[in-house]
Amino acid sequence: MDPVWCEIDVDALAENMRTFRRLVGPAVRLAPAVKADGYGHGLLPAARAFLAGGADWLCVHAVSEARALRAAGIGAPLHVLGPVLLDDLPEASALGLRVVVYNRETVERLASLGLPMRLHVKIETGNHRQGVPLPEALDLADRIAATPGLELEGASSHFANIEDTTDHRYARQQLAAFEEAVAALRAAGHPVPVRHLSNSAAALLWPDRCFEMVRLGIAAYGLWPSKETQLAATLAGRGDLTLRPALTWKTRIAQVKSVAEGSFVGYGLTYMTTHATRLAILPVGYHDGYDRKLSNLAHVLVRGRRAPVRGRVCMNITMVDVSDVPGAALEDEVVLLGAQGQDAISAEQVAAWAGTINYEVVARVGGHVPRLPIEGAATATPTDAAWRPPKR
Repeated sequence: MDPVWCEIDVDALAENMRTFRRLVGPAVRLAPAVKADGYGHGLLPAARAFLAGGADWLCVHAVSEARALRAAGIGAPLHVLGPVLLDDLPEASALGLRVVVYNRETVERLASLGLPMRLHVKIETGNHRQGVPLPEALDLADRIAATPGLELEGASSHFANIEDTTDHRYARQQLAAFEEAVAALRAAGHPVPVRHLSNSAAALLWPDRCFEMVRLGIAAYGLWPSKETQLAATLAGRGDLTLRPALTWKTRIAQVKSVAEGSFVGYGLTYMTTHATRLAILPVGYHDGYDRKLSNLAHVLVRGRRAPVRGRVCMNITMVDVSDVPGAALEDEVVLLGAQGQDAISAEQVAAWAGTINYEVVARVGGHVPRLPIEGAATATPTDAAWRPPKR
């Protein structure tokens, strides 16, 4: 067994989907993002659990992720949020992917190869990442409509400042700009059947403005996008909404040793013991995603008690003080993130220690760390119809 691993509560992931179904209603497509290895939860465990919980589509970042899902027999609609290189368009078409488009070159290459594809134009509304302003979006839509085999299935955009504040004036400006752009596309003869702008925060705050689809991110994994979002949702009357975190990150004690008072611990001599100390050596470090910024700040759980990190987090080793953990012993299970006994170390707490956000904490758990689904009803492969190539 690996000395470092994650346990994924797939029932929690499925229940989060059911929570959002109740929130947004039956007419809105639920499209959770499983990019970045399912936000660190594992691409396939997350995808299967979400579909078992009622997700309609899955969102990925890259063709490689979609390829892995198809190879695993997942036939649900897959929407690629990230760039698809021109040379990868034939594979994207063969896999039946929905692709975001903001470059005319993408449409021209598809046209020259005669490849069928459902496209979603990305409209720039104020985030200034991917996307094009309305005139270019209209031009792309016209070119798509004039090309046999291509379908403008949707239009999308992305909020820039809905999570980080309780003042949503900028987000409302983006919402208005998106609605105006879609109205212009429809006035120009493009139906745009699938509109999607809402992320986790927008779905939690404005469930009545999710259009035809919501792209769920961090909240699908049971984590609130931010404290501000949680506060705003509470003020909107949704304070009783429950999200279930699904990831528990564990390791085992590799050694227990006694260290005298006045001893330095770890590289750089950043910690000196102030009393006789029992140290537990953990086989986990920044290579595994346990951030070096957690040095001398974080706690882990051993036998249900908190044990503080002592000294610098190393590449593959972390030292913790188990002086106040009676009986701590070789190969005891240690929780880096998650619950043990009556206590828990949340992703938000780890993020605060490391000076980052909960997204990064879970997404940066090393890809080599095994993800072990907790068995339950949601672990079964969903009964979505077997995928077949689109008709030409």
